[in-house]
Amino acid sequence: MKFTAALILTMLLAFAMCLFLPWWTIALAAMIVAVCIYQWPLRAFFAGFLALFLLWGMQSFFIDQQNGHLLASKVAQILPLGGSPFALVLVTAFVGALVAGMGALTGSLLRRAIEGSGARQMF
Repeated sequence: MKFTAALILTMLLAFAMCLFLPWWTIALAAMIVAVCIYQWPLRAFFAGFLALFLLWGMQSFFIDQQNGHLLASKVAQILPLGGSPFALVLVTAFVGALVAGMGALTGSLLRRAIEGSGARQMF
């Protein structure tokens, strides 16, 4: 239940923050959710990772569909992706997921440090 709540809240907060702030605020969104909804650090990482993988993956896929793969195809030719717009969508989602996962991990470890139980397990 906590995992699902953290996943949904991270997606919503990251989406809202990125409307007005720079892209890297996804890490802050994931960190805030991980501090508020405590989970083991590894689970917090996966909640943040999955939330942003889904969010950025869906957003970039829909944006790519709207413009007929025009921009994604050109950028995918510049990068070593073989010109595949779908590969670019996956890379975009993975980068966002790593940033948010690290933010969520930081938030979970910060809450653990504040509570004074720093010597527990990671799972």
